[in-house]
Amino acid sequence: MCHVIVTCRSMLWTLLSIVVAFAELIAFMSADWLIGKAKPGRPEELDDWTGEPYRPTLGIYGRCTRIPHMQSSMPDTLCGPYAENFSEIASGFWQATAIFLAMGIMILCAVAFVSVFTMCVQSIMKKSIFNVCGLLQGIAGLFLILGLILYPAGWGCQKATSYCGPYASAYKLGDCSLGWAFYTAIGGTVLTFICAVFSAQAEIATSSDKVQEEIEEGKSLICLL
Repeated sequence: MCHVIVTCRSMLWTLLSIVVAFAELIAFMSADWLIGKAKPGRPEELDDWTGEPYRPTLGIYGRCTRIPHMQSSMPDTLCGPYAENFSEIASGFWQATAIFLAMGIMILCAVAFVSVFTMCVQSIMKKSIFNVCGLLQGIAGLFLILGLILYPAGWGCQKATSYCGPYASAYKLGDCSLGWAFYTAIGGTVLTFICAVFSAQAEIATSSDKVQEEIEEGKSLICLL
């Protein structure tokens, strides 16, 4: 018989697991890892356009830049991948970053998917799903840390210096600043380890004596604060 067990701690862990997976995925896909040095707001081709200076952005494999139109006084912002395949990613360090982040995100997405079903299934082959998922989240967190440590080592690549100026080098931003995607990835990594630790609390909450008492009473839906 399937017992649906819902507790505050287990639901909080499930929600955090889903949020972390989406946060890391969005950060990875974003082009807002580096914010480039300011560029003139008025292209030479458009003498009648008085726009403000803008700052292009650069991600691990994508970028956003502004393209002026001769037919219009308003430019378009073009975002998309600058690398058509993995080998075209600007730096070997960024390629390693992409691998480690992708591995961590895949694990997090798998855990987020499984976490939804922990309300009905709490163990598989006598192993607690919460404990297994917590271990996987810890491993994913290590992959994310490796990726984030290697990422700044690629700031000296030719692509990065074209955005950040000649003074940019490994672990030195030059004229660039860090974008929201980088901070989101760091925040998601911290939350990943919090989820890994909190999974033990979710396990304790769903296997407490009070839960067992309600199971023995024949209840199939158990909700506890």
